[in-house]
Amino acid sequence: MTLAPQALRDLVRGIFARQGMSEAHAALTADVLVWADLRGMGSHGVMRVPRYVDFIRKGDLNVRPSIRRSHDAPGCVLLDADRAAGPIAMMEGTRAACEKAKSAGIGLALVKSTTHTAALGYYTQTAARDGFAGIALAASLPLMAYHGARAAGVSTAPLSIAVPGEEEPFALDMASSMISMGALAQARRSGQSLPEGVVLTAQGEPTVDAKTASIPLPLGGPKGSGLGFMAECLASLLTANPILAESLEQTPASKRHRQNGLVIAIDVARFVAPEMFRAQVARLTRGLRELPGDEILMPGERGSRRAAQQRDAVSIPDSVYDELKTL
Repeated sequence: MTLAPQALRDLVRGIFARQGMSEAHAALTADVLVWADLRGMGSHGVMRVPRYVDFIRKGDLNVRPSIRRSHDAPGCVLLDADRAAGPIAMMEGTRAACEKAKSAGIGLALVKSTTHTAALGYYTQTAARDGFAGIALAASLPLMAYHGARAAGVSTAPLSIAVPGEEEPFALDMASSMISMGALAQARRSGQSLPEGVVLTAQGEPTVDAKTASIPLPLGGPKGSGLGFMAECLASLLTANPILAESLEQTPASKRHRQNGLVIAIDVARFVAPEMFRAQVARLTRGLRELPGDEILMPGERGSRRAAQQRDAVSIPDSVYDELKTL
């Protein structure tokens, strides 16, 4: 199904407004999800809408949150998101981190008790367009195998880093697993087989069948699972809102979907003239592009190209569109 990006935003916004979100929150959540589809990241795009609605109906996602600052210092802030939709909580965290960085040079926002954070690159690129270097990560339920284990023990620990570029920001946006949960869900929908060595079944056996695939393996073995461990320490334990241990011990709190996030903003102008920074980024990319090899792309460049191509018409699977219309 191909339709105008604004038409897709309006459709998704209407779904969330119907579920009780304010118009502003519904519009922002829709924009974050459609942004991912425009950049070719369908795993974090509007295919997530039915799941978000499910969270709302279960009471895991609060459509009228009261986000408050439970700790506020010159360079950092702790936000209690009150189970807000991830895009709402993470954008609040991004704004707070940038606000702190503007006065202190660097700002940290910890985001406690949110839900699925969506594509982290949306938040870091927002910061980069405003002249900041942005870093974001998220912690969630155990989804990925810990290195050496054959069961889920840590989250897929998504991470994004963005810096101002010549025109568009350059942005790394990745999971710490061999395959993201969203990409796995896409594979299940399409019935495509998976590469060897990226996922296990629920019983802990290797598989290439998306229908039986359940537990992603960590990227780089101990490196990926180590990132999952550290994301929990930074985003969850620092906010006194543990997720993994609760889930592994199967406490009553583990039954509810929840995530925590972290956003860091660095004010480029505090350390180097912004035009000089951008010039040096351009110099670096120019040197890399001149290396021998095939097409050489910078972080985030493929997504930027895809978004430019889909500026007037974005494609989503027919099955996803049908679900949205039903909702």
